[in-house]
Amino acid sequence: MITPPDTLPYRHVLTLPTTGPAVRVARETAEQVLAEWGVGSQDPCRDPALLIVSELVANSVRHAAVLSPNVTVVFAGGPDTFAFGVHDRHPYRPALFASAGIAPGRGLATVMELTHGLGGSAVVRGDADEGGKSIWITLPLRRNGRSHDR
Repeated sequence: MITPPDTLPYRHVLTLPTTGPAVRVARETAEQVLAEWGVGSQDPCRDPALLIVSELVANSVRHAAVLSPNVTVVFAGGPDTFAFGVHDRHPYRPALFASAGIAPGRGLATVMELTHGLGGSAVVRGDADEGGKSIWITLPLRRNGRSHDR
């Protein structure tokens, strides 16, 4: 079972302007966070997690910048779980499970395929005022099939 993000002991928050460079900075920050938390390149979730972070931040830049001057990425981790939420202030909530095969882009379909392929979960959480949302991805961590020791 995957630990809920709200209960994980490690946390890092990154807020950036909703512009093109946010994608690169979010990916680089995710790389640094994973390394600091002991998740190396051998963990099967590392590279897909970096791609998922990039895709979700790119979607905020592409689709939410008009209403959301900033995008925030919250990273949370624990011994066997890496989770992250990408938040913007655009009220539209994408249907994650209906996104496979829907044109024009395949970004969310790719996110869902990677997440589920790793045994993870995805959820969209609306802001209390309905003015924005977060997409949370939770992935199990494994090092050669074992949980991480921290």
